[in-house]
Amino acid sequence: MADRSTLGILKPQLRQAALARRDALPADERAQAAARIGAQPLPVPIAAPTIVSGFCPMRSEIDPWPLMRQLAARGATLALPLVQGRGSPLVFRTYAFGEPLKSGTWGIQEPLSEAPLVAPDLLIVPLAAFDRRGHRIGYGAGYYDMTLRRLRAQKSIVTIGLGFAVQEIPAVPATPHDERLDLVLTERELIDCREA
Repeated sequence: MADRSTLGILKPQLRQAALARRDALPADERAQAAARIGAQPLPVPIAAPTIVSGFCPMRSEIDPWPLMRQLAARGATLALPLVQGRGSPLVFRTYAFGEPLKSGTWGIQEPLSEAPLVAPDLLIVPLAAFDRRGHRIGYGAGYYDMTLRRLRAQKSIVTIGLGFAVQEIPAVPATPHDERLDLVLTERELIDCREA
């Protein structure tokens, strides 16, 4: 585990480098990667009433919609995250394809306030960088770490980091407060981090 002073230098540099590699991928290559991911079977049982949280992609993030469509077709109830404010965990509202979305914090699309609040069983998590032990670098605010910690205290959940293979790094400098992912899914492979 890295100390906080080291993290203050390393994580931003690693994030910036990984995002530059992601941004450099051509749009058609990103779309093909999302389609490949959406066609991959997951080693996790999905059926009603499983609640799966995805995310609305920003900038050059991988598009989770093909995967979410596959999971919805298998009986999952979908949900999307909402930012409540700095220092607070995310909350989740149900979402079905075709329902309207509104612009939330940082312009991220989110369900309308009438959509029921839910606690996901499986979370598809965005990331800037990841390693094979299930550590991730996000965008720096710690929302997913807080959220996963809270949900894991309530029930058993499965977390799947979603990204491009070019976002992999040898090792994320992690602290005890960082929550690990169970799986990482890229266009090239499914990485099981549970035994790492």
